[in-house]
Amino acid sequence: MKFLGYFSLFSSIINVSVFAQENATEELSPLVVTGKATSLIGEAGAASKGQADFKELATRPISRRGELLEVVPGVTITQHSGDGKANQYFVRGFNLDHGTDFSISVDGQPMNFVTHAHGQGYADLNPIIPELVETIDYWKGPFYGELGDLSTAGAAKFRIFDLLPEGMASLTVGENHFFRGLLADTIHLGGSQEPGKRSGLTYALEYNYYDGPWEREGNSQRINGLLKYFKESGRDTFSLTAMGYDADWDSTDQIPKRLIDSGEIGRLGNIDNSVRGDSSRYSLMGTWDRDEANGKTHADFYVGRYDLDLFSNFTYFLNDPINGDQFEQEDGRYFFGGEISRRWDLGEKNHLTVGLQTRHDLINGVGLYNTTETVRTSAVRVDDVNQSSLGIFSTANYQVNDWLRLQPGLRADGFYFDVESDNPANSGTETDGVISPKLSVIFGPWADTEIYANAGLGYHSNDSRGVTLGKDAVDPIVTTYGYELGVRTEALKDVVSTVAFFYLHSDSELLYVGDAGSSEAGPATERYGVEWSTYWRPNDWLTIDNELTLSEGRLRGVGSADKIPGSVPITLNTGVTLGNEEGIFGSLRSRYFSPRPLIEDGSVDSRANWQVNARLGYRKNDWEVALDCLNLLGREDNDIEYFYESQLPGETSPVSDIHLHPAEPRTLRLSVTRHF
Repeated sequence: MKFLGYFSLFSSIINVSVFAQENATEELSPLVVTGKATSLIGEAGAASKGQADFKELATRPISRRGELLEVVPGVTITQHSGDGKANQYFVRGFNLDHGTDFSISVDGQPMNFVTHAHGQGYADLNPIIPELVETIDYWKGPFYGELGDLSTAGAAKFRIFDLLPEGMASLTVGENHFFRGLLADTIHLGGSQEPGKRSGLTYALEYNYYDGPWEREGNSQRINGLLKYFKESGRDTFSLTAMGYDADWDSTDQIPKRLIDSGEIGRLGNIDNSVRGDSSRYSLMGTWDRDEANGKTHADFYVGRYDLDLFSNFTYFLNDPINGDQFEQEDGRYFFGGEISRRWDLGEKNHLTVGLQTRHDLINGVGLYNTTETVRTSAVRVDDVNQSSLGIFSTANYQVNDWLRLQPGLRADGFYFDVESDNPANSGTETDGVISPKLSVIFGPWADTEIYANAGLGYHSNDSRGVTLGKDAVDPIVTTYGYELGVRTEALKDVVSTVAFFYLHSDSELLYVGDAGSSEAGPATERYGVEWSTYWRPNDWLTIDNELTLSEGRLRGVGSADKIPGSVPITLNTGVTLGNEEGIFGSLRSRYFSPRPLIEDGSVDSRANWQVNARLGYRKNDWEVALDCLNLLGREDNDIEYFYESQLPGETSPVSDIHLHPAEPRTLRLSVTRHF
C-alpha cells in the first residue's frame, strides 16, 4: 500500500528530530484536566459561555477531526460521505448541515465559507492539527456583538499555541490501514523566555492515511503543515502564521435502506464507485496586540486560497435513468479579511470595546455540473462571485453594583453581492445591511452562583447565487432573535454546573440548495429547550462530566406538518477522565443523540445513535503509549439519515426511502508519542 512509503519517510523524520532533541528533554507536566471545570463566575456573560483547554482535548479519543467541537455542550458531529468533507454539525436541535449558523475560526481566520459549492457556511476542520490547539472558546445564541455572520446558533474560536509547552513526535496505526504521523516543536529564539520577552518559531507537519471499513477503500490521505512566528516585546505581542492543507479521498455516499433490507448490498457498501473529492487550503494570518495604560488594542488579518472538487450521487438514477445522477461541485476562491478593535478599561471592572471586521471572498467559477464517472456531461450553473462584508460592533461591561452586571452590545453589518453567471438572467449585484442589538444581564454572585438573562438579534447571509435571481431571489440576510435564561453555580466543592433555557426564532430558513442548483425559501422556525452541564473534578487525576440538551423545533405557519427534518430532541454526552503525571491514564466517553423526524409530518423518524469511545494509556518519562477503541460497544448505528426519493437500476419509478451512512464499526488505534 502506498501509505507504507509515507510511514517509512515519516518515521525517519521523527527519529532524526527526536535524536536532535535528546539533550533538551524536559519533565512532562501533570495531567490536570481543567477547561470547562474552570471557574467563570464574574467573567462569563451567559450560562452557555465556556472554554475547553488543550489538556481536555488531549484526553478525548476521536475518530474524525470535527469531533474536537464535541467539547462544546450540545454539539454533535457526524459524517455522511467521505473523510475529506466537512462534517455534519448538530447544535441545540439545529441540523446545521456543514456549518450554517455556527461560526468557527482559528486565530481569527474564519473556517466557514459563504456562497460555497456544497452549502452556505461550509466549515471544514480538517486543516486543524489537534495537538496545536491551546483553547476552544465557545458561545451559544445571538448575544455577542463581536460575533457576526453565521453565528445565530453559536460560535467557536480555536486558539493555536504561540509557543508549544513541549515538542512531540507521534505515530498512530490502526485497523483498515489507518496511519497518522505528527512532528511538532517550538524553536525558541532570543536569550530570554520571561513573560514579555519571549519569541519562537513553532512548526508542525502531519500526514494521515485511512482506507476506512467501507467495501470500497477510502484511499483518504491528508497532509497538514503549520509554521508560526511569535514575539513579545514590552507591551506588544505579534504572531504570523502560515497554514497548509491538502487532501484527496474516495467516497462512500449514503445508501438507500431498501437495498440493505433486501440483502443486495451490505451496510458498508456503495452504489456509485466513482464518487470522490479533493480539497486544499493555504493561508497566512497575523495578529498584533498592545497593552495600553487604559485598555488593549488588537488587530488581525488573514489571506488564503481554497479549492474543492467534489463528486457525489445521492439519487442514483432518478433524474437520468441512462447516465445516472452523479454531479460535481467545484469551488475555487481567494479570501481575505481582518479585524481591528480597541478596549477601554473604565475602572471597577467596567470596559468598552469598539471594533471593525471585514471579509472578502473572490470566487472564480463556483460550479455545479452533471457528470458520469467524474466526466462532465453538462453544466447546471457556473458563477464568478465577489462577496464582501463590513461590520462595526461595540460591546461593554458595566458593573452596576456588587450583584448586578450589564453587558450591552450593538452590531451593524453591510453586505455586497456581485454575481456573474453563465446565464445572464442569474447575474446581478445586491447590497443589504442589518443592525443587531444585544443585551446580557448578570445577577450575583451569591454563594458562588450567578444568574444570566440574555437577549439578542443575529443573522446569517444567504448564498450570493440565490440573492441575484430576480423575482425568484431570496433575501440576502435572514434575521434571528433569541433569548436565554441561565444559572452557573460553583456552590458545591470541585463542581461547576450550568443550566440554560433557550429560545431561538428564525424569520426563514432561506438557503441556496447546492445539490439542486436552485434557491428555496422555507418558513419561519422556532427552537426552544434546556441545556444542563456539570463538571466534577475532585482531585488532579479525575474528572467526570455530563452534558444534556433537550430541545424542540417547529416550523411556523405551516399547519400540522410542522416538524423540522433532522432536528434532534435529545443529546447526552458523558465522560470520565483519569490519570497522573506518570503511569496509567484513560478516558471513557459516551455520546447519545435520540431519534429525530426525517419528514415534516413526523411519520418517519431516524434511529437513535449511541457511541462509546475509550482510551487507555501509559506514560513514563517522556514516552506515552495509548490505545483507542472507537465504537467500543460495536453498535450498528447510523451517522446520518435522510428521507427522500431515489431510483435504482431496475426500478420503474422513484421510491421514497431512508438513505443512511452507517457509523464505523468498532476499531482499534495504537499511538506512540515521544515528548521532548
